[in-house]
This record gives sequence, structure tokens and C-alpha cells, in this order.
Amino acid sequence: MIRVLVADDEGMIRSALAALLRLEPDIEVVAESADGAAAVADAERLKPDVCLLDLEMPGLDGVEVTERLNRTLATRCVIVTRHARPGVLRRALASGAAGFLPKSRSADEVAAVIRRVAAGGRYVDPEIAADALSDERPPLTDRELDVLRAGRRGETTGQIARTLSLAPGTVRNHISAVLGKLAVDSRQQAVLLAEERGWI
Repeated sequence: MIRVLVADDEGMIRSALAALLRLEPDIEVVAESADGAAAVADAERLKPDVCLLDLEMPGLDGVEVTERLNRTLATRCVIVTRHARPGVLRRALASGAAGFLPKSRSADEVAAVIRRVAAGGRYVDPEIAADALSDERPPLTDRELDVLRAGRRGETTGQIARTLSLAPGTVRNHISAVLGKLAVDSRQQAVLLAEERGWI
């Protein structure tokens, strides 16, 4: 029996997917989590074989949950998203995700991916993979992307500096470089553009 945790902040989608997976004879849904923090807590407590994680959840997103779980558990993570952008795929795979697929897939397809991942395999949706191969790299450095990620929820320069162990002046320099490279007027615009293009 494959023990699965389903995490999605949209209650109807989470419940429907869990109900459909419960119809599979070899899959047991052990938890339904409403956000990223709950997914981490539930996974640490229940130690499922596979975590099926929505990419965009409040607090911790699916990639951040995957990074945290991969540090301490053998749980395999599959990220599911409505907006499958190539940059997000790169970020998900770098976090250690074993699978990545769009929400448009059927319950049968999701169950097949869960089985594959639970058996030690990996799965990336072919259309997303093809898009990622043809997608260009962002014009920002890794550190500039780190600064945008750390400030994506409106954190102050001081908070970003503490999170990344940088001096506030260094953070301001990175933000200034980002604004120039992206030709935008504010950090908020830079974050929106980077999220839209799947860089963060």
C-alpha cells in the first residue's frame, strides 16, 4: 500500500483528489493538508511514501515544502500546478521533487505518477519538459533571485538581509541591480515579473 499525503489550499480540489485516489486499491490517503506548513507537520508526523503538493499554497509553497521534507524524510514529493511554467520546473527539480505535473491530468494519470515515484522513479510532464528545454535562463544572478524570493511577501530590506545572512546595504544593491536588469520601478513589480516567468 502506498501511503499518500495530499496538500492543496483549495479545499474542493484537495477533497476531490483525495476521494478519487482512495478508490485506487494500492493507494491510502493518510492526510489532507490545507497549506504548506500543515503539509510539513503532517508529513513529519505520518511519514507518507509520497506527498502530492500543490505548487501555490499560502505560507510555504510546494517547492519549499519539498526542500524541507527532503532534508529529514525519505518521502518522495510530486508537485502539481495549475500554472506549469518552465522556470518553476527547474526550481522544483532543484528542490528534489520526484515528479511535476499539471492539475489538468486525470486522477488515473496522477495515480500512475504516484506509483512510479513510490517505486523510485521520476516523472515530469512531457509538455512542460519540452517548454523548459526551449526556455531561456533569467537575466538575474542566483543571489538576485534569492533576494527576490526572500522578499516576495513584502518583507523589509532588514528581514531579507537577516534571512540571507547579508548586510542590508548588500540587499539594497542586489535590489537595485534587479530593477535595472528587469526595467521595472519597484521590487513588487520585479517579484511579479519573476513569478510570472517562473524564475522564483
